[in-house]
Amino acid sequence: MRNIKNIIASIKHDKLMHRVLQNSTYLFSSNTVSSGLTTIQGILAAVILGPKDYGILGLIITFASNVNRLLSFRMGELVIKFGGAYLESGEKNKAASVIKLAGYTEIISSIIAYLLLLLTAPLASKFILKNPDLSKWIMIYGVALLANFVTETSTAILQLANKYKTIAAFNLAQNIVTAIWIVVLFIINGNLFQVLLAYLVGKFIFGFGIFLSGIIQLKSLVGDDWRTQSVNQVENKWEIVKFAFSTNLSGTVNLLIRDSEVLWFGYFWSSEIVGYYKFGLAILNPIMMPINTLITTTYPEINRLISQKLWNPLRNLIKKTTLISLLWTGSCTLGLILLGDWLLSFIKDGKYLPSLPITLVLLIGYGCANILFWNRNLLLAFNRPNTPLFIMGIFGVIKIVVMLVTVPKFGYLYQAGLLSAYFVFSIGLISLLGWMQIPKSSPISATQEV
Repeated sequence: MRNIKNIIASIKHDKLMHRVLQNSTYLFSSNTVSSGLTTIQGILAAVILGPKDYGILGLIITFASNVNRLLSFRMGELVIKFGGAYLESGEKNKAASVIKLAGYTEIISSIIAYLLLLLTAPLASKFILKNPDLSKWIMIYGVALLANFVTETSTAILQLANKYKTIAAFNLAQNIVTAIWIVVLFIINGNLFQVLLAYLVGKFIFGFGIFLSGIIQLKSLVGDDWRTQSVNQVENKWEIVKFAFSTNLSGTVNLLIRDSEVLWFGYFWSSEIVGYYKFGLAILNPIMMPINTLITTTYPEINRLISQKLWNPLRNLIKKTTLISLLWTGSCTLGLILLGDWLLSFIKDGKYLPSLPITLVLLIGYGCANILFWNRNLLLAFNRPNTPLFIMGIFGVIKIVVMLVTVPKFGYLYQAGLLSAYFVFSIGLISLLGWMQIPKSSPISATQEV
């Protein structure tokens, strides 16, 4: 208890924590409003559609998003790691080359992802949505892949330029437009296709807004002549390629094991149960979103501290941000336990009450991910991208095998429990290994000014 009090007291005098929290505040203030808007969107969409159509909506959006992520090389992390390192050493031309290489790669992968979506939509509508007529709706929503053709790279540019306000502003704008659209649909008693279009328009606003902002910011970040820089200037291409494929494989593992759970529910159960599960996830969003801002703002700082071998500030940063996420997650969990039944009883005449047990089971795993949010980024910064991949892969295979064999027998709450168990074991081990990478003390010559 004394250690916790000491950590809380030291946060007041920590310059690094002030910078992280200030940047997080820009995103958090936007995300607080966005979280409220997202919650309103989800509730109103659920009320408009009912559990069955709300489940179909979730299946369409999740399938299209996951096809995109299947071919995503997470260019944002690559730009921050390699482009950020060049900027730290004053090599702006090479940083510009890394950014251009990432942008070109992301554009090509987005186009391929949409073509793959067109090919697989009929199969998804038949086996997951269980309605072949819905394939055209998947194709329509998939246009969002093209709208976000270079979002990862552009977001990383804004992060490196410390323009977190811009990211927050477009995130907020996206949610405002979508929320207003859905409120209108609630008033006029809209349908599933109209709700789907509301989410699609929001994706366009965010994708193009972040892209244009990133292009504008490039000049001040890497110099006026960034357009003329050749990608051939990048010296460590093989290391970059390995990093990109490793992060892609890591994302693919998450995709199959964690982020396709809505699709697995669609495969095993009816769209109505998918609606309950989707609504349960929507309840978790306000709990997860504030901590997601810490992921965005701490990764560049973790990467910088490791490159400068400032181990004590690194440990302090992790301890303090972990404590903040623990207090937030714990408070939300307690509130959900005490008030969840009462709150859900007002929504659609209590039709979504079956979502609460799903949420509480999922919160065990998602809560662990929230508290130890830095787990993967720490190992990435230590240039060990394959370690999280290996761990997630091992636990993921176990989870999928157990799920396929036992879920039809034990039910959907059991399936949610398997996902939580996967989070707890994989994230716990990744966090432990990352923490063990940090040397006990900084070199005498290393400055402690952060």
